[in-house]
Amino acid sequence: MDRRVGERIRRRRILLGITQDQLADALGISYQQVQKYETGANRVSAGRLAGIAAALDIQAGWFFGESELAEEAGDEPSSRLVMDLVRNFSRIRDERIKANVLSLVRSLADASVAAAGPDDGDEVPGRLRN
Repeated sequence: MDRRVGERIRRRRILLGITQDQLADALGISYQQVQKYETGANRVSAGRLAGIAAALDIQAGWFFGESELAEEAGDEPSSRLVMDLVRNFSRIRDERIKANVLSLVRSLADASVAAAGPDDGDEVPGRLRN
């Protein structure tokens, strides 16, 4: 469980584009301690976990979401791609470019869902299922 919590800390930190140094500074600890938490080498106390959750703008219970953990464990390559996409998308400063990228991704997703057929289980937002 310590490794799982640490992995969730790491994923959320990366998703937000925060370095270990930045998280450590926000918590008043060393970056090495953050590394130990993320690898599960050191157990995170409840108080420290609350501080980490606040720094990462998430509820502390999120670190224990077992159904989410199972989904992530079974979809590792996809999770890494999503984190990379979000991290780099957040680095784009021009709002017009962000809007265009988002439009492109939506178009590609819609085309992918349409190609997979109606029984795939994916729903296109705004479209009612029959």
